[in-house]
Amino acid sequence: MSIASFHLIRYGTAGAMRYMAFDRPVLRRTTGLTFWRLLGTGRGRAMTLGADLRRWALLAVWRREADLDAFLAGSPIAARWRAEAVESWHVRLAPLASRGRWGGIDPFPGQVGVLEAGPLAVLTRAAIRPARLVAFYRSVPAVDASLGAQEGLLASVAVGEWPVARQATFSLWRDRDAANRFAYAAREHRQVIERTRAGNWYSEELFARFRPYSSEGTWDGADPLTG
Repeated sequence: MSIASFHLIRYGTAGAMRYMAFDRPVLRRTTGLTFWRLLGTGRGRAMTLGADLRRWALLAVWRREADLDAFLAGSPIAARWRAEAVESWHVRLAPLASRGRWGGIDPFPGQVGVLEAGPLAVLTRAAIRPARLVAFYRSVPAVDASLGAQEGLLASVAVGEWPVARQATFSLWRDRDAANRFAYAAREHRQVIERTRAGNWYSEELFARFRPYSSEGTWDGADPLTG
C-alpha cells in the first residue's frame, strides 16, 4: 500500500523560492515517487491572497516507505533542506479516504481505512473557475476565522500550485470528531460548501484524509503532533 508525505520548508530569504523550478526535474526522476506537487504557501491558515515567499511545501505519494527513506537519505533536495532551511517539518501519512482528482489524477487510488483514534490530517484542494474567483475570496475571511476558532485544530496551512486559482489547505486535527465538527457543523464552512455546489465554483476538487503516523522537525517552532 502506498504512503504519502507532506514536507513544509522555510528558508531565510524569499529568493529560495527559485528552488521550486530546479527541483521539478529531480522529482520526476525520483524512484518510487508516484505523485507529487510543489506548493507555495499562504500567510494564513486558510486559502488567502497573501503568500509567504520564504516557505513552501511538497506533497508526495510513494510506492513504498523505503522509497521515501531513500529520498530523505540521498536526494539533493533533502540535502539542501538540511543545509539551508531555517525550519522544516515532515510528516508521513497513511491515506484513509479520498474523493476527487488533482490534475485529472487520483493520487490515492484504492486507499480505504478507518481512523479509530488519534490525530487526523485533512487535505482539501480546488481549481477555482475564473468567473467564481471574486465570490470565492469574499467567502474566505469568515471561513478562516471559523477555522482558527475550532477546538481540536492542531495546525493548518494554505498551499497552492498557482497564485489565486488553484488552492488547497492542509490541516491537522486532534481527532476525527474535531475535524468533522468543522467540516459538517461549523456554520460558515457549511454555508460556503453549499454555495460552491450551487454555483459550480470549482472545475476540479479533491478531499482526502490521512492518519499521520510519524513526524519530525518543527512547524512555527513546534511539532504540532507532539506535546
